[in-house]
Amino acid sequence: MSIRRTPLVLAIAATLVFGLTACADGLASQREVASAAEHDKPARVAEPKALETIAARREASPEAATVTGAAAQDAAGASIGLAAPAPAAPPSALALAPPPPAQAWRSPENTERYAAIDANPVHVTAENPVSTFSIDVDTGSYANVRRMLESGVLPPADAVRAEEFINYFDYGYLPPRSAGTPFSVTTELAPAPWNAQRTLMLVGLKGFEVPAAEIPASNLVFLIDTSGSMDDPRKLPLLVEAFGQLVPQLRARDRVSIVVYAGSAGLVLPPTPGDRHHEILAALDRLSAGGSTNGGDGIALAYAVAREAFVEGGVNRVILATDGDFNVGTTSQDALETLVAAQRRSGIALTTLGFGDGNYNDALAEQLGDVGNGNHAYIDSVQEARKVLVEEMSSTLLTIAHDVKVQVEFNPAQVAEYRLIGYENRLLRREDFNNDRVDAGEVGAGHDVTALYELTLVGQGGAASDPLRYAPARTLPAAKGEELAFLKLRYKPSVGADSVLVQRPIRRGEIAAHAGPRLSLAAAAAGFADALRGGAHLGDFGLADLRALARDAQDDAFGYREGLVALIDRAQALQAPAVAQRPVIAD
Repeated sequence: MSIRRTPLVLAIAATLVFGLTACADGLASQREVASAAEHDKPARVAEPKALETIAARREASPEAATVTGAAAQDAAGASIGLAAPAPAAPPSALALAPPPPAQAWRSPENTERYAAIDANPVHVTAENPVSTFSIDVDTGSYANVRRMLESGVLPPADAVRAEEFINYFDYGYLPPRSAGTPFSVTTELAPAPWNAQRTLMLVGLKGFEVPAAEIPASNLVFLIDTSGSMDDPRKLPLLVEAFGQLVPQLRARDRVSIVVYAGSAGLVLPPTPGDRHHEILAALDRLSAGGSTNGGDGIALAYAVAREAFVEGGVNRVILATDGDFNVGTTSQDALETLVAAQRRSGIALTTLGFGDGNYNDALAEQLGDVGNGNHAYIDSVQEARKVLVEEMSSTLLTIAHDVKVQVEFNPAQVAEYRLIGYENRLLRREDFNNDRVDAGEVGAGHDVTALYELTLVGQGGAASDPLRYAPARTLPAAKGEELAFLKLRYKPSVGADSVLVQRPIRRGEIAAHAGPRLSLAAAAAGFADALRGGAHLGDFGLADLRALARDAQDDAFGYREGLVALIDRAQALQAPAVAQRPVIAD
C-alpha cells in the first residue's frame, strides 16, 4: 500500500524521528545543549514579557502549527494561485515526543553591512552657494547604534547617520492648520555650542496630523523573514511581538496579509479584515525560523498580494521585517532596489524594519525603504516597536507629501561657509530640485523632519578655508543684503502629481543670542553622532559637554531625551578604556 506524502504525514514523520533521537540521546544530551546555549547567550535579548506574551498566545491556540517560508505555501489559501490549506491536524497528532532543544542560529563572525559615508565637506559660499537634498524621515541608525552601545560595543563610523539621530526626536513644531498645507516650516538660528564663531541653522518640517482613527482604509502586507538567521530571541520572537503591537490598532475596514520567505516565499494569511485580531495574531504566532533567505521572491509575492487587495484612495503598504541577510535568489542590492523601485509607481509603499545583530544588513534595509517611497526603522526592543508602530502609526503608514526636496541658496555677502550635517546619501544635484522625475523622500502624517546647517558668517572669523587672493568683490542690492539664505521646498501632494513650490528668505535678524531647548536637543543629537564618528567638527567639545547640552535640552513625554543622555554616558564609559590603553610614544 502506498502512502501519500502530504504535508501532515511529513510533519508527523519528522516529529517521530526527532522524538526517537531525543530518547536515544537521553536527557544528559539535552542538558549539554541547554548549557551551551546559556553560555553563548547574547548580551541583549528580547524582553521576557514579550516572549511570555507569545507563549501565552500559543497556549491559547494549541491547534496552530508552526509555519516557515518553506511550508507556507501548504498553509496558504487559494489566493494568488497558491495551494489550498490542508485540514488542521488534531492536537494529539502532533503531540509526540519533542525534539531536543536547539541552539539559536549564530553567524560564525560579525558580517553586519553598512554603506560607506563620506561626511559632508565645508563649502565656501562664493564658490558653491546652493545646497540641495532630499528629506529623510528614517530613524534606524539611532536605534541600531543604541543596541550596540547597550551591548557594550562602540559602533563603526558608517553605522552612524547624523540625520537619523536628529530625526529620532520630536521637536514640537506647530503643525499646519489644515490638510490643504501638508506641512509647516520652522527655522531657528543660534551660535553653535561647540564653536561660538559659527552659527547653527535649523530647518524643520511638521506634517499635518491625522489621528489614527481617521487614517483611510489600509491594505497592509506583513512581509516577514523566517529564514534560519532569524532564529534568535532578538529577531523572530521580537518581530512577532512588534507586529502584535500594531494588530490591536487595526479596524474592520483595514486588510492585513502575511507573506513569509525563507528558501522560498509563501502566503501565510490572505487579505483578512483588520478587526480579526485573534486570527492575525494566531498566524503570527505560528511562524518559526529555518532555511536560507530568498528575499527577492518574498518581495515579489508581497507586492502581488498588495496589488490584489489594493485600496483606491487608501493606504497600500508592504512592511518588510528582516535582518537583511538575503543569500539565495535575487541577492544583489542593485537588483533588489530596481525591483522595489519598479513597484513604487503602482502606489504601494515599502517600510523596512530591521532586527538583530551579527549579520544585520543595514545598507540594504535602509536603501530599500528609501527607493520604495517609504521609511526605515530598526527595532531593538518592544518599546521601539511601540514607538514606530503605535505612537507614530499615522506617520509610519500614511504619506501626506511625496518627493519632498529642500534647496538652500546662501548669500555670500553674509555667509562665508556652510556645512550640511548629515543627509550624505540624500544629496541631489542643483538641477534635480526642479525635475519632478527625480525621486525624493516622503513625509508622513505628523512627521517631524529636521535639517541642521553649520554656518560661518562673514566677519566673525573661524572660517575653515583661506580666502581666495583673486576673488572678485561682490555687492548685493540692499533689500537682499540682510538675507542669510533663501529656502525653497518642493513636494507632490500625491504620486504622479506636479510639484508645489514653497519658499521664504531667512534673515540675519533671526539669529538668537543662545540656542533654545529645541535647537539644543537637535545640536546634542547631531554632536553625539559626530563624536561617535570621531568628532572631526567638535573641537574640544567632548561627550561630557554633549551630555550637559542634552540634559538641558527640550524634554519629551516619552523620555527619549533622557535616553539620549544615558547613551552619551554609555559611550563615555566605553571610550574611557580605549583612551587609557593608547600607547605612549616616547620623544
